[in-house]
Amino acid sequence: MWKTGRKLVGGSAIGGVKEMQEMVSFEEKHNITPDVEVVPMEYVNTVVERLVKSDVKYHFVLDIGNTLKKS
Repeated sequence: MWKTGRKLVGGSAIGGVKEMQEMVSFEEKHNITPDVEVVPMEYVNTVVERLVKSDVKYHFVLDIGNTLKKS
């Protein structure tokens, strides 16, 4: 979902809680780890610009509380 003016990004094609748990369990069983790019909340506008330009290699995780550390 995308709207111009006030920006709105949302949605998920994986389903609900049950489907999410199945996916996480499968990943754990097969030792699969996702590639994510952790982005501080102050860079959310940059994230949106990159989404528009299709400049995304990983899943974005917005660190709203600035609590996640890079490993």
